[in-house]
Amino acid sequence: MSASLKDLKIDLNNLDKSNWKTYRFDEIAKNISERVDPNNTDLKVYIGLEHIDSESLHIKRHGTPDDVNGTKLKFYKGDIIFGRRRAYQRKAGIATWDGFCSAHALVLRANPDVIDPELFPFFLHSDLFMNRAIDISVGSLSPTINWGTLKHQEFKLPPKEIHRSIVELYESSELVKNTQLDLDEKFDLLRETLINTKCFGKEIKEQKQTQIGSIPVSWELSKLEDISVSITKGTTPSSIGHSFVDKGINFIKVESLTRKGSFITDKFEHITDDAQEALKRSQLKENDILFSIAGALGRTAIVNSEICPANTNQALSIIRLKEGMHPLFIYYFLKTNFIIQSLEKLKVQAAQPNLSLKNIREFFVPVPPYEEQIKIATEIAEQDKISNRLNSNKLSFDELNKSISNKVF
Repeated sequence: MSASLKDLKIDLNNLDKSNWKTYRFDEIAKNISERVDPNNTDLKVYIGLEHIDSESLHIKRHGTPDDVNGTKLKFYKGDIIFGRRRAYQRKAGIATWDGFCSAHALVLRANPDVIDPELFPFFLHSDLFMNRAIDISVGSLSPTINWGTLKHQEFKLPPKEIHRSIVELYESSELVKNTQLDLDEKFDLLRETLINTKCFGKEIKEQKQTQIGSIPVSWELSKLEDISVSITKGTTPSSIGHSFVDKGINFIKVESLTRKGSFITDKFEHITDDAQEALKRSQLKENDILFSIAGALGRTAIVNSEICPANTNQALSIIRLKEGMHPLFIYYFLKTNFIIQSLEKLKVQAAQPNLSLKNIREFFVPVPPYEEQIKIATEIAEQDKISNRLNSNKLSFDELNKSISNKVF
């Protein structure tokens, strides 16, 4: 087991960096460019960027060769799969199997003569590296890093003799964090069960069959467009002659939403009052539901008064409900397995993993009486409060790791 933080013989607050050396990135790591044809390989594990969680070292999901076509990149156990597309998502995970991955990733392998391979993934997750990666990305819609540019970037590293002490420091924090994550994941499973049970009224005895399965006899089945005032989306300000500014109206993108449905205000862009006026169609109101239709599909959040006035782009659909519909109930329904499975089917059918507004409008929704919507939403929200407390504990360990990285690198 790793040493406790207080027992480690390294003082982060008084690091002497006078003898640290600067290395090009291609001296720190190799870019593994071995190719694989998914239709002609014995490898069983496929890793897409969708399988890698933001800001996590650990890859917990994977696909199979049947999921993809086209040439991919081979990786070996211990390599790092780094998402070179949309680097702001901070995706860099350690491969725990041999397999192959998306060509939108780089397969990186530490040079042990320069950096301890166990320190390398922590270096990749440092603000120093990730901010540089974002800076050198090219392209507006899907900014991407080119190896030809990355390999020339220079970074200052500590001497090898203290790498092991730094690794032990990270590992001590990771050990506690992973224990917290295990608890969080178990609670998430309970929460998902509650959502799928309550939003379909499975505990109610008298049921009827519908296009989405059985629902209570007293409930209606409607298309989302039939219970909404409007379902629309925004646009990129630059497409109508406006630019982002340092301060102003909040502008929300997919990366501004967490998987659990909260807003990351640090990742808001901002636009001027004139741009907000020009983007009237996508001006957000309290209780609007945001549902991502490009990038990380299915991210969902409810607009609150604290972030308004606000606007959004074409990657987020805006669902504004009619009276008699409780936004929190619909928000939870959009997190059910039924919607998740619907998204998977749509992704398979489409060349690009994007949804249209038509797709969203045609979602079928079980509609309980309003009082029952409130009761269901309130019950699930109570469980969310516990989940949020667990998540705040995880975030505190994320901050600890960031603090270590900022002092070391």
